Amino acid sequence: MSAISTSNRALVLGRGKSGEAAAKVLREQGLEVDFAEGYDLVVASPGLQVKSELELGCLELKKRGWKLLAVTGSKGKSSVVKLVAEALHGIPCGNYGTPVSELVGLPAGWAVVEVSSFQLETTTLPPDTFEAAAILNLQEDHLDRHGTKEVYHNLKKKLLTFAKEGITSADAADIKLLEGSYFDNEILESNGAIGVKLMRAAGLEDEAIRGAFIDFKPLKHRMNLVGEIGGVKYIDDSKATSLAALEAGVKMAEGKVRLIAGGLPKGDDPKSVLTTLTKRVEKVYLIGVAANSFFDAWHESVSCEICGTIEKAVEKAKAEAVKGESVLLSPGTASFDQFKSYGERGDVFASLVKKEG
Repeated sequence: MSAISTSNRALVLGRGKSGEAAAKVLREQGLEVDFAEGYDLVVASPGLQVKSELELGCLELKKRGWKLLAVTGSKGKSSVVKLVAEALHGIPCGNYGTPVSELVGLPAGWAVVEVSSFQLETTTLPPDTFEAAAILNLQEDHLDRHGTKEVYHNLKKKLLTFAKEGITSADAADIKLLEGSYFDNEILESNGAIGVKLMRAAGLEDEAIRGAFIDFKPLKHRMNLVGEIGGVKYIDDSKATSLAALEAGVKMAEGKVRLIAGGLPKGDDPKSVLTTLTKRVEKVYLIGVAANSFFDAWHESVSCEICGTIEKAVEKAKAEAVKGESVLLSPGTASFDQFKSYGERGDVFASLVKKEG
């Protein structure tokens, strides 16, 4: 595989973790690197190569003897990436948190790459890049960016063309999970089954796969019990940044649910989750930019209150919840209107739950 450019200069847009990791690889390829930040729109002339950091990193890792797996989907990506990476003693990376290019220079092994639709917009790779690639599920998400469900879905499906083996939920339909694991429920069992297919594609025997499920611990901010007060469970599901993930969280919570939702919406239709809210939710406490639009979509079917801030939402939910119910932070949105990240949002929720008074 050749270097990414035949010239001696490269421009990296954005100086975050991915940008710095890409720049390091480009410099190793002999390129002089410039950075640019702060643009809302970039127009590239036809004579310029435009590559994603994901593409740069994957090509370089393959050249250095790494074996790669990839996971995309609307919900549950990070959990499956974590499960498979731990089973293979590999490294989770990509949209998971560690840029792929950051692995360049480490001893070759397994890399399990979480891939987002944003990354796939500017990525093209050979069909043998990944030993296997999987799509967990396809629902409405990021329509504020992609415009239509069809564009979004087609971007996700593009990933399978980069792999020796493509895996979907239909390919894993005959797999039955082990009892008692995090994935042993009607919401996550399909994702777990796809995880089995990925691990088998990597050469793991069933005994090792079984052990991976038994040992798995869920990610922080994904259906984590952060407190139980007076028989009421308080659950941090701040990583639910889409309405599909919100719906999954509501279905997984125990008892009647008092839901804290809202934030920066992604363009998916709030009415798509109404059936589940009507069945499972006692009341919704709305925060952030999405509060008014969610209220308009839901209030005729389920009790809703616009609280604005997470502080007020937790205060109201604490005062109104009764034994046997769950207070669930599952926002169904991005966090950037009021927080730096979904992690900060979840941490604030946990501290408010534990706060006395």
